[in-house]
Amino acid sequence: MSTPTTPLSVLVTGGSGFLGSSVVRGLAEAGHRVTSADLRLPAAPVPGVDHVVLDVTDGAGVLAGVKEASPDVVVHLASIVTPGKDSSRERERAVDVDGARHVLDACLAAGVRRVVVSSSGAAYGYHPDNGAAHGGWLTEDDPVRGNVEFAYSDHKRQVEEMLADLRETHPELEQVVLRIGTILGERVDNQITALFEKRRLLKIRGSDSPFVFIWDTDVVAIIERAVTGPVTGIFNVAGDGALSIDEIAARLGRPVLAVPEPLIRAALTVGRRLGLTAYGPEQTRFLRYRPVLANGRLKEVFGYVPSRTSAEAFEAWRMRRSG
Repeated sequence: MSTPTTPLSVLVTGGSGFLGSSVVRGLAEAGHRVTSADLRLPAAPVPGVDHVVLDVTDGAGVLAGVKEASPDVVVHLASIVTPGKDSSRERERAVDVDGARHVLDACLAAGVRRVVVSSSGAAYGYHPDNGAAHGGWLTEDDPVRGNVEFAYSDHKRQVEEMLADLRETHPELEQVVLRIGTILGERVDNQITALFEKRRLLKIRGSDSPFVFIWDTDVVAIIERAVTGPVTGIFNVAGDGALSIDEIAARLGRPVLAVPEPLIRAALTVGRRLGLTAYGPEQTRFLRYRPVLANGRLKEVFGYVPSRTSAEAFEAWRMRRSG
């Protein structure tokens, strides 16, 4: 990222997290004045960055923090992607939905020029007719429906509805909304990569269960461009193409266990009732109807071509994992 002519003041929520820490460092190295806000101060602070403690569930604290930082741009990354074992739906909503509302309200009160929000492909939801108008590929013009049974998906939908309302009522607050696919990288360890660590990969019989991937350094570069570039709007963030669960298994040298959907549903129902799993029968939707993100607008309008396709990102992750 080249040094800007006029440095910006940027506040990053979730600045100590996986993505946030890289975004904060990149923006600081590019010459911007950066405030990194998170629940805890980082073990290794970035030189030149103002690191502050901020809880997005505290509306008054968020307002005070944004006014103190006086940013031109706010990058809102704070959310609960992988809940801990002691988490609750109420806590996740307080962070994901109420936290986003507090940040957006503070942006309006402080006269922030632009907000960059990390949404997710999960905001589209897991539905059998996903992308029906485009051969199964979801574009930014498709509806954001989420799924009430999946907290993260449901919360991202609610946040996107909030943002849509603000585009009507407060167009002076510029928005860049990034609907991000499955992130892979050298240090990525999440719920999706855990699926690929199994001895056998599970699929629902008759479903390809396709995945789209994006390399983590591409996501960071896209967020940095969203801060400084002229383009606003909503963009899917994914590499070219997709990989089915069978293609992923072949690359890993693993067998695939194809199970009829009713059997998985019954097993999950019993498992949850007995406390053997946190997942219920609704999980079959997650396995069958994954959002497959088209990235045409990212390349043609936003002006960023990911450095790796979905297949190349997966292969890079596999090689680092095996090495």
